[in-house]
Amino acid sequence: MKRSTRRRVNRGVLYGVLVLFVLVAALRLDWTAIRANFFNADGMRENWHDLITIGVKNTIIYTIISFFGGLVLALVLALSKLSPVAPYRWLATAYIEFFRGLPALVVIIAMGFAVPIAFQWTPPGGVIGAGLLALILVSGAYMAETIRAGIQAVPKGQSEAARSLGMSGGRTMVSIVLPQAFRIVIPPLTNEFVLLIKDTALLFVLGVLANQRELTSISRDFMSSGPSAGTATSLMQAAILYLIITLPLTRLVAWLEKKQQRAR
Repeated sequence: MKRSTRRRVNRGVLYGVLVLFVLVAALRLDWTAIRANFFNADGMRENWHDLITIGVKNTIIYTIISFFGGLVLALVLALSKLSPVAPYRWLATAYIEFFRGLPALVVIIAMGFAVPIAFQWTPPGGVIGAGLLALILVSGAYMAETIRAGIQAVPKGQSEAARSLGMSGGRTMVSIVLPQAFRIVIPPLTNEFVLLIKDTALLFVLGVLANQRELTSISRDFMSSGPSAGTATSLMQAAILYLIITLPLTRLVAWLEKKQQRAR
């Protein structure tokens, strides 16, 4: 048997095994229970309005605030870590390692409950402001390393050429290095945006007000009250909405990465 024929046979067997596995799983599932617990008709009709008009809206708003707040912080941290002044490098490195090593949930709880108790200070915006500040602190630490790597990926010849033309170090960084660095790091920054969309689900631990709830908070409330109470219908609806938001962004990341590879 030829190698190409053997390859096609092996591939056909693998496809056949996969199809058989799917069929067996489909036959063994209790579709009546799945429909009653995950796709309750009355609940799905009633839940969509709040999930979209409140949950999706707040999720996107919180993500945008956290992302751009974290981006500004990340730029400061990245430049500090690359600074020739040693204390700046030490402080930036300590901050990045500290917040990259902590779960986002721990930081959110600390900002929402521990910091107000310890320092008698509540972040602007109340509990939701505390949660957003926590997301900014954590995302800033992650994006700082991404931006630092992007800056270091810019060929040194670019900076040397700019300095030879009489540009100062600051102007070279702002006009020459950073625009190229951000072009390089657009895919990982977009990926961080997607991660932040999902991390906003952690804000429910702070007990936000009704009009401040994001998707997970609303779906959790609907699981205990309303026409879909006692079922996971609202959770399934939230999952669908998360996928509608995140899947186009993940495909955008893949497209940007391919475009960069072709450019290289």
